[in-house]
Amino acid sequence: MAELHEDPRITAVGLLAETFTGLSARFAAQLAWHNLSAVEFEVLMRLVRSPEHELRMTDLAAQTSLSTSGVTRVVDRMERDGLLRRRACPTDRRSSYAGVTSAGVARLTETLPGHLELIEQWFTSQLEPAELDQFLDYLRRIRDAVNPCATAGADGAPDEDRAEPVSA
Repeated sequence: MAELHEDPRITAVGLLAETFTGLSARFAAQLAWHNLSAVEFEVLMRLVRSPEHELRMTDLAAQTSLSTSGVTRVVDRMERDGLLRRRACPTDRRSSYAGVTSAGVARLTETLPGHLELIEQWFTSQLEPAELDQFLDYLRRIRDAVNPCATAGADGAPDEDRAEPVSA
């Protein structure tokens, strides 16, 4: 059992989990200040960074790792709040698209500066620019292995991960 204590695989996953938990806690308070949950923020970001600021509901579910019913509930709630709109797919009656409204863009625009400050303070400033570039490459490689659908629906986007944030 002693060798398990020193296993770098366990250490790597443990550090990743601890880092994610710590960042998530810091982000949650800031997002709550803007009346957004973490998943609502993620949905807004995914949609704003997608072509025409919309995605098929199935692609949105795949990108957020939500079930189709989970993404439906989130989109329903955000649609009621005026942050998203839904439209039927013209070529497939079974599909629909979720898109960001101007109110959703406004909410994201007011939330983003504080969120970016937290990212800078607690994450990106901990690394030199070259280290950050290398770390992002590593994260993409691991993400693509464990979640190959993470960029579903990003057709034609040069690199969804590197898209510029929206501005008002």
